[in-house]
Amino acid sequence: MSIPQIVDSHCHLDFEDFDGEHSELIARAAEAGVTRMVTICTRLKNEPAVRAIAEAHEPVFYAAGTHPMSAAEEPLASVEELVTMAQHPKFVGIGETGLDYHYTADSMAVQQESLRIHIEAARQTALPLIIHARAADDDMARILAEEYAAGAYACVMHCFSSSAELGRAAVDLGFYLSMSGIAAFPKSTELREIFAAAPRDRILVETDSPYLAPPPHRGKRNEPAYTAHTARIGAETFDMDYTEFAAQTSSNFDRLFSKAAAWTPDG
Repeated sequence: MSIPQIVDSHCHLDFEDFDGEHSELIARAAEAGVTRMVTICTRLKNEPAVRAIAEAHEPVFYAAGTHPMSAAEEPLASVEELVTMAQHPKFVGIGETGLDYHYTADSMAVQQESLRIHIEAARQTALPLIIHARAADDDMARILAEEYAAGAYACVMHCFSSSAELGRAAVDLGFYLSMSGIAAFPKSTELREIFAAAPRDRILVETDSPYLAPPPHRGKRNEPAYTAHTARIGAETFDMDYTEFAAQTSSNFDRLFSKAAAWTPDG
């Protein structure tokens, strides 16, 4: 019997944890049913290296942006720069961007400026915005809503582990919530309840690898194949058969990341 196919909607294959191992990682992912993945560039100076990984491996797509924790260290992105990068056929999302006040609250002003630039790029390209949010729920909800009122855009709250209020605010704007290994941790009952309250057609799954490995690999290096472990917990959370949940989240991915869904090897 064939393994249900799922998508790792967010990983970091350019990180040194995976150096020289991309082909093996992708093969292990395929064995687990993870047939597509989006690798995320977090500093625009690294975009050529991330792009090269996507170009070299058919199942891999990519996105690029300035991570909020790096916003004060990196040159401020421009809308034009992001729009130009987005012309690549395998460039499928804007980000990750967002707000992180946990370690980097001192740069909140530049983080907010960077976030608004990325939102405008998402509008202009019609590609989904990929949001990182930590310890900044009020500002995040406010800015997402302000910007949406100024012009619609699509968005996923990557590795969602924030409050129920931010989750509802995102869903109310038509955005998506992505389950990472955090949602599979035994003590994450409240987080699973937040996901369970969301529409099932707004849910994605991801690894954020090499971070946040789900059980039974918690504490070890994460990799795209482990999306399947989180997805099985997701299926339980939504009281769905695993095959049904895999199909639902893959359909959700295709709807949000429509450029990836439309891509063919021959262009």
